[in-house]
Amino acid sequence: MDKAETVRKLFANYLANRKDLTDPLLTDDFTFSSPRDDHIDKAMYFERCWPQPPIFSHIVVERLFVSGDEVVVGYKGEKVAGGAFRNLELMTFQGDRIASIEVYFGRDV
Repeated sequence: MDKAETVRKLFANYLANRKDLTDPLLTDDFTFSSPRDDHIDKAMYFERCWPQPPIFSHIVVERLFVSGDEVVVGYKGEKVAGGAFRNLELMTFQGDRIASIEVYFGRDV
């Protein structure tokens, strides 16, 4: 699976609430950062960022750029409770697995 496919799989797993399928896509020392989180580890990522029940109903990848070991993805997300937003993420890979994700929150649309 190439990097673009891995990113698309990550979003599909998120919508399907499949942490079990996502864990192998991430390195053991994976970190996640956002305006709310600073380099949290994989366990905390799953705890904080994969809420129960899921809060997003759709994620549409609008832009995806691969450059070496980095992927920039822009997407539109729709919330189960209504409303939509746009975000950008920078994902850094080690080999074929995601080593880090940095989320840059966008605006509501």
